[in-house]
Amino acid sequence: MKKHILCLGDSNTHGYCADPNDCADHGIRFNEDERWTCRLQKALGEEYLVTEEGLSGRTTVFVDPLHESMDALSVAYALLKSHEVIDLLIIMLGTNDVKERFGANAACIGAGMERLLLKAKSVDCWGGKAPNILVVAPPCIKDGFHDAVMGAGCVEKSRGVAEQLRIVAERQGVHFMDAAECEFNEVDFMHLTRKGHARLAELLTAEVPKLV
Repeated sequence: MKKHILCLGDSNTHGYCADPNDCADHGIRFNEDERWTCRLQKALGEEYLVTEEGLSGRTTVFVDPLHESMDALSVAYALLKSHEVIDLLIIMLGTNDVKERFGANAACIGAGMERLLLKAKSVDCWGGKAPNILVVAPPCIKDGFHDAVMGAGCVEKSRGVAEQLRIVAERQGVHFMDAAECEFNEVDFMHLTRKGHARLAELLTAEVPKLV
């Protein structure tokens, strides 16, 4: 059986494209030659199966009053079981957790990730092996961001998320990678560019074979 890598994330895992000029198809989603998940699959080769689980707006644990089933925690059991056996779970979440309506600072977002990690470890989806998880801290939301629905304070809170995720990953004994160098666009300032997807795939291509 192939080594199964499950990628759990938000719109940056789904491949949302805020700038149609940056996407070969000029649509709202990067295509299979552009998304980091697909690029990772191609780079790793046929011995691996890379599965996308990206949902725009997804949080770690925060229940969204506007949209149902957006928190990873509430769907974690069914989601992980549906994809077993999992050899490596990559979690890249935290960007949506900074929304004003959740009232969470960076430390609370880290606590949310820790709760999600504990849940993921508890699910019997690992084929008898120890849970194997990589937390990827997304880049910070860039200056210039303005989104009334996301709300105020997002840029400032976002700056502290990576360090909190690093602390939590170390405490939980899971792997950690900071994707800070992966480029966000200058349209909404919180989604990966095509170049950002390519760089994230490069970083993970170097890292994943060491972990499985």
